[in-house]
Amino acid sequence: MAMARRSLAVLAVVLAILQAASAKSSWLRQFTTDGAARPGYDASGQQVVMLNLDPSSGPAGFNSKEQYLYGEFSIEMKLIRGNSAGTVSCFYLSSGDGDGHDEIDMEFMGNSSGQPVVLNTNVWANGDGKKEHQFDLWFDPSADYHTYTIIWNPENILFKVDNLFIRSFKRYADLAYPSSKPMTLHATLWDGSYWATEKGKVPIDWSNAPFVVTYRDYYASACVSGGACRAGSDGWMHKTLDAAEWGTVRWAERNFMRYNYCQDAWRFPQGLPAECSRN
Repeated sequence: MAMARRSLAVLAVVLAILQAASAKSSWLRQFTTDGAARPGYDASGQQVVMLNLDPSSGPAGFNSKEQYLYGEFSIEMKLIRGNSAGTVSCFYLSSGDGDGHDEIDMEFMGNSSGQPVVLNTNVWANGDGKKEHQFDLWFDPSADYHTYTIIWNPENILFKVDNLFIRSFKRYADLAYPSSKPMTLHATLWDGSYWATEKGKVPIDWSNAPFVVTYRDYYASACVSGGACRAGSDGWMHKTLDAAEWGTVRWAERNFMRYNYCQDAWRFPQGLPAECSRN
């Protein structure tokens, strides 16, 4: 009888883990996958997706089945360990590849061992990009999971790392802004040797392959193109930064900003973009 009770207890634990895993894995059903994208589970039963890059695999990724017009999107990522120079790991929204496309990017540019990983944030509106803010991450993003968030609403685009806002891109009535083209959510890993690390000076060292980025705990509260906004939209639809949140942006700019397009007069010989004088 005691053995039977123990067996039932073990079975109950196994079923609970499987049920938890099933509940936590549902987010991947919202995506299609490309290349070497491999689902799995962590020790807690939470689903993860591992993107793998090696000389023969080509880029890997997953892409939302739905398109969105405004929303809050976040995911936990654990980046490549060791020398990841030349790789680019992404979490971004895009309306497509056309000349007039819109896009909102969080791109993690691989590093030589011991150097900081650079987070490149960028906004494209009607095909006009070149609006990068780049930051050295102030932690080791390969040692553990960290949460990366994009909030996109009719007033501004906000970028967040863990609990800290690091950038706000404001909408101006007379300037291009992503507001009419539905966008697909993507997560990708690819070979960016031509630009990612020290402006392309350090390419991928394939002897370190395979390169692996792990994603988990995807969250979205968004307006589906052609449909309704999901519950919770009030929390982000009109979100702007308060004084304390602007404080974290200034902290990130002061201590970790590597590049600000509004300070790159050489790149814009005809004058800096109009929003640079208004922010």
